[in-house]
Amino acid sequence: MTLAGEWLAQVRDNAAFAIRGFSEVSGTEFTLDRESVAWVEGFIERMRVRYGDEGAPSGVVSVIGSYLGEAIIAKTGGEWRSDDAGVGVAFANGDMAYPFAKVSKQFDQGLAAGESILSFYDVCVDFIATGKLAEQARSNGGAS
Repeated sequence: MTLAGEWLAQVRDNAAFAIRGFSEVSGTEFTLDRESVAWVEGFIERMRVRYGDEGAPSGVVSVIGSYLGEAIIAKTGGEWRSDDAGVGVAFANGDMAYPFAKVSKQFDQGLAAGESILSFYDVCVDFIATGKLAEQARSNGGAS
């Protein structure tokens, strides 16, 4: 189901809030691009130390997940949708990616455990949205 209305407005407000806040904290012009996503990845790692075993507050995950999803949408033309797996970004080819879940995983497990919002962004932009991931799975004998 495509998401719209108040929910979509809140996600976009969250992303705008992240851009303003991260611009101020980083001292750079923050945008919805790969370089900015890379900075946020480092921010998450620094905050993991601060939050410790309690984990990141849900509001922080929501703001950063909104930002990450909007960055992916800006690059791919995807849209916010929900399905049985949750809320995510849907691409023209029907595949979906789940930025809130990825942000939560990086907060919980960190880069050392292989959880990276930057690599998630790259895979979404370069492989999932383009259909290359499904194509590769088919050529390797797997299902899409």
